[in-house]
Amino acid sequence: MSNYDRFPATKIKGYENTAVRGYDAIFDVLKEKMQGKKVLVMEAYPGVSDDLVLEQIKKLEPTLVIDMRKIFKDEKTLNEQLQYHITDDRIFGRMYYGNVIDFIDLERLEAAKKEVKEAQGLVVVYGFGASLVAEHDVLVYLDMARWEITLRYRKGLPNYNCTNYDEDSLRKIKRGFFIEWRVADKHKMTCFEDVDYFIDTNNDEDVKMVPGEGVRDGLRQIASQPFRTVPYFDPGVWGGQWMKEVCNLDKDQDNYAWSFDGVPEENSLYLDFENATIEIPAMDLVLYQPKELLGKDVFARFGAEFPIRFDFLDTIGGQNLSLQVHPLTEYIHRQFGMAYTQDESYYILDAKEGASVYLGLKEGVDSNQMIEDLRSANRGEIIFDAEKYINKFPAKKHDHFLIPAGTCHCSGKDAMVLEISATPYCFTFKLWDWARVGLDGLPRPVHIEHGKEVIQWDRTTPWVKENLVNAVYTVREDEHVKEEHTGLHELEYLETRRYWIKDEVVVDNEANVNMLNLIEGSQCRIESLDGSFEPFEVHYAETFIVPAKCNKYKIVNETDSTIGVIRAYVRKPQA
Repeated sequence: MSNYDRFPATKIKGYENTAVRGYDAIFDVLKEKMQGKKVLVMEAYPGVSDDLVLEQIKKLEPTLVIDMRKIFKDEKTLNEQLQYHITDDRIFGRMYYGNVIDFIDLERLEAAKKEVKEAQGLVVVYGFGASLVAEHDVLVYLDMARWEITLRYRKGLPNYNCTNYDEDSLRKIKRGFFIEWRVADKHKMTCFEDVDYFIDTNNDEDVKMVPGEGVRDGLRQIASQPFRTVPYFDPGVWGGQWMKEVCNLDKDQDNYAWSFDGVPEENSLYLDFENATIEIPAMDLVLYQPKELLGKDVFARFGAEFPIRFDFLDTIGGQNLSLQVHPLTEYIHRQFGMAYTQDESYYILDAKEGASVYLGLKEGVDSNQMIEDLRSANRGEIIFDAEKYINKFPAKKHDHFLIPAGTCHCSGKDAMVLEISATPYCFTFKLWDWARVGLDGLPRPVHIEHGKEVIQWDRTTPWVKENLVNAVYTVREDEHVKEEHTGLHELEYLETRRYWIKDEVVVDNEANVNMLNLIEGSQCRIESLDGSFEPFEVHYAETFIVPAKCNKYKIVNETDSTIGVIRAYVRKPQA
């Protein structure tokens, strides 16, 4: 049995046993808290079960309840207003940089403000954007993780205040990512410091409330020590069997294709208050403690965005990934409003005999013919001959393939990939998907017309071999450790270092956030040199983050054999 921890939690010190569980107990606390007060503002992240909460609010016996959904513009008006950002594409929208007030009917807002002002007795303002209506006496925030919202979309949850219950879940996720979640996160931070209570609503049957300062101080604690985000796992048409064993997953599932284990924008955090563990979006940490987490240099470059992503792609016993390419920075900015692109790499955690990676173009490829063949294949007229155009390299355990944007690539079957990349979401232009349909029975989206605009046709076999396949060199070696540079390419902003550790090694993160994974060995321990954080245990294949605030730290081998750790960080700007 693997010792991989699927449910990593951080103990929050100083707020032990302060959690309250269940709506009955929560509203008993709120009722007591509102004695002698008038206005209870309850902010809610889009995706929270609003009707359920509004029913619970009746327990307070308020004289007035303002439901924010009635103050938003109607669905038709919003769809017309947002059409440029929603787009007609299943996957890609355009980033929306506005505010929640853009979605509000200003006349209705003023009427609600007047109602609150004139009301006698207890007033509750509930929903997304509630703090726009009234100054609060008590402020509550009902939060939810993005993965839970994604699962609810698949089960029929519509987008906020919409009626698109039966719409393709990919389109609902797209609207969430490009519009709703961006606006909601921005709005959350306008009131985050003032929240009296946070409510974890990820499980409607087990809601939990904790003091606002408990969450804020908890995030300050997490930003001062190594931590893990909560991984999630998802099946796919090409998925494999490796993660079932290593990550202790349900053996009855057909496969698991990918896992996000170290993506604050997508993953969540577990905060342990002893009498309950709450789940909050990891983005709360990024937005609330950006400089402490990222470091001043990374924050100056990216703002409150986490620029490193580790995720798993499992094709062991599965199928090839889709042949794909990622957009260049200029293209992703011009087309989609993103600040940076999805440069990446494939680190091979494990592989079966015969595993491979498709990477870069063969010599003498006719670009027009390749694009025409891709179009014909996706119309079902031919089977695309990938090996006619794309290099196919053997892949074995601990190989590292570098994939700067614009490079055609995909993993073949029977490889377990630790993907190390930048984090601008899902900007994968699929070119060919081996004539498959998705788990939903629909053809998986391809984006040949986008892809042809960004493919770098000069990245052919000699260049790829020299620059992108195991471009490894030794940085230092002594009786304790061998440190190697394994990537990424100079066109990419991430640096990766691999450590083969006999006993221990001190790492200087230079006040720069680090993301790491234990790629060989059963376990290791992360220690502070100055005692500023407690020792942190890591198990095989677990991704973990060391915040910039930790400065130097030590990786200690707790086994009898040499262990391997890979570390990624943002390169310092060249002087």
